[in-house]
Amino acid sequence: MNGISIDRADFAAIAQWVKAGARVLDLGCGDGALFKYLARERDISGYGVEIDDANVLACVKNGVNVVQRNLEQGLREFEDQSFDYVILSQTLQAMRNGERIIKEMLRVGREGIVTFPNFGYWRNRLHVLCGHMPVSENLPYQWFDTPNIHLCTLDDFERFCDERRIRILERKVLTDGASVNVLPNLRGALAIYHFGPG
Repeated sequence: MNGISIDRADFAAIAQWVKAGARVLDLGCGDGALFKYLARERDISGYGVEIDDANVLACVKNGVNVVQRNLEQGLREFEDQSFDYVILSQTLQAMRNGERIIKEMLRVGREGIVTFPNFGYWRNRLHVLCGHMPVSENLPYQWFDTPNIHLCTLDDFERFCDERRIRILERKVLTDGASVNVLPNLRGALAIYHFGPG
């Protein structure tokens, strides 16, 4: 994997889709690690958006231009088509209104990229079959303290896009940092989608 750690395999997958010199808006950017990675690897510019005080401070320390904002309130401060890519990494499942944020991503950006844990992954299914909510590297919280409120599978997300005429440009599915091509909805732990208007 060209020296990319398993923890950064999703970063590498996203970087393959982002054109050099692009303007990027990274939503729910956490400590800015993805934005910093893309700035180094693809020479991007743009902003991160984050609500948590500690993460905003970490972004500043990482040299990321960050806007402190609650994504649930939308992206009204950003003009239509003002970014080449809008990225929502490991945050979709924590949004109260996932449909609204996807629409906003395609309003302010020409293309969108999302990553989310695949609830259809066989280990997650096994946990539920055994009577427990899954806890894993991609779903690290217990049921009572999880920020995740809308879990979905690859099939769910693809149906969502099809019904709303959102065009899926590319998809990559990972488990332990490795690509999964056979039975991805069953064998894939992390979904990464690149999409645009239909």
